[in-house]
Amino acid sequence: MLLTKKSEYALLSLISIMKSEGPKNVDALSKELDISKSFLAKIMQNLAKNEIVKSYKGVNGGFTLNKLYNELTILEITTAAEEKTPSVFECSPAMSDCPSDVGSTCTVWPLMNNLQNKVDGFLENLTLKDITE
Repeated sequence: MLLTKKSEYALLSLISIMKSEGPKNVDALSKELDISKSFLAKIMQNLAKNEIVKSYKGVNGGFTLNKLYNELTILEITTAAEEKTPSVFECSPAMSDCPSDVGSTCTVWPLMNNLQNKVDGFLENLTLKDITE
């Protein structure tokens, strides 16, 4: 599957953070977006680890964007949220790394690889700004 709930929740959270005047914590995001707090906390940790958001501790702590919203690509956000590059199919980007060990005889790999490259390019050129306007 290309994008899971992790990506959806990451995008919704980042849009909320982007519109906030100060840091927004997981508790507030969880309530606002009606998302499990523990699940959202893991997603936000991944986003912080990948420097998409900054994390602030303390009473007024929370998260802010680490880059301008027009610089954050959907590919980098979804890759951080999913903890891997989202893929259209289980096909590997290299025929030699085929998970089913039939890469050298697979007749659909070129199609799948071409499709994956197009999806990656699309997501790389789409920013958080693009989906909020």
